[in-house]
Amino acid sequence: MKNENISRRQFLGTTALAVAGLAVAAQPTFGAPAILKNWGKPNSFFNGVQIGAISYSWRSMPSSAEQILQYCKDCNISALELMGPAAEAFAGAPQAPPRPAGGAGGGPRPAITPDQKAEQEEYLQKLAAWRASAPMSKFEQLRKMYKDAGVSIYAYKPSALGANNTDAEVDYAFRAAKALGASHATVELPNSSAQTKRLGKIAARNKIYVGYHGHLQQTFTWWDEALSQSKYNALNFDMGHYVAAGFDPIPLIQAKHNNILSMHTKDRKSKANGGANVPWGQGDTPIVEVLQMMKKNKYKFPATIELEYEIPAGSDAVKETAKCVEYARKALSAA
Repeated sequence: MKNENISRRQFLGTTALAVAGLAVAAQPTFGAPAILKNWGKPNSFFNGVQIGAISYSWRSMPSSAEQILQYCKDCNISALELMGPAAEAFAGAPQAPPRPAGGAGGGPRPAITPDQKAEQEEYLQKLAAWRASAPMSKFEQLRKMYKDAGVSIYAYKPSALGANNTDAEVDYAFRAAKALGASHATVELPNSSAQTKRLGKIAARNKIYVGYHGHLQQTFTWWDEALSQSKYNALNFDMGHYVAAGFDPIPLIQAKHNNILSMHTKDRKSKANGGANVPWGQGDTPIVEVLQMMKKNKYKFPATIELEYEIPAGSDAVKETAKCVEYARKALSAA
C-alpha cells in the first residue's frame, strides 16, 4: 500500500491543536450558494470516506435524541449508528423501570428481586406491544431533525432483533430503520443459524439489511453461513475486536468489503499484547492503513467510531470522540 509506512502514532502530536481549530477549518468559503446551506453543520466525510460514530460512544453522558444530536455537532460527526433507547424514547415507547443501583464502591449490581423481575417482564411485554403498533411518523420526524442539522442515520441498533423478540418486533426494527433513513439494522450475530435465517427473511421483506456484529469470537469465516442464507444478511465488522482476537483485519476487509455495511473502529492491543482498549494510535489496530485502503479502493461503508477506551481525567466522551474524528481526518488527508 502506498502509505503503509506512515505510522499511526505520528497523527497524535497535533490532534489537540487540530481539534481546537476544527470549527474554523470546517467552515465553507463564501461565494458558493450551494454550499451555504451547510454552513456550521458537521462534516466527517473525508476524501471519499465517511467517518461516523455509534451513539454508544456517549453512554457515560445523558443520551436523549436531542442530546445525541448535539454531541454529533460538537464532535463534527455527520453520520451515525443510533442505538435504540434514544429513538424509542423520542417515539413514545413505554419507559423502562429503573435499574437496580450498583454495589458499594462501584461494585457489581445486586441480584434483582422477584418483584423487580416481574416489573421487567411486564415492561418487556408492554414494549413488544408498542413496537408492534408504533407509527413510523415519529421516527421520520427524528430523521428530519437530524438531517436538517447535517447528520444522517445510516444504522439503527434496537434491542428488538433477538431470538425472544416476536416477528412483529423484528419487523418493527426494520421499518423503524427505514423510517430513520438507515440502510441497515445491527445486532450481535446469533449463535443460531435458524435465527439468522429468520432475520434475513424479515429484512428481505422490508428491503433493509441486517449487519451482524461480533467481538472476540470473530473469525474470517464467522459470517459465512448467515451470508449464504440471504443477500440481506451482512457484516457490521469490528476491526478492533478482530485485532484483539489475534487477526489482521486487512485481508478480511479486502475479501468481504462488498458484504460490510459498516465497520466499528477502535484501537486495541493485539491478542499477544493483552488486547486492551487504548486511545487511537497507541494500539495495534491498523486504523490509518485501513482508512487509507478505504480511500484508495473507494469502499463505501462508513468507519464507525466506537469509543471504548477509558476516558482520561478532565475529559469526556464528546471530547475523546472529537479526537478520534480528527485522527481519522488526518489519516485520510495524508499524501
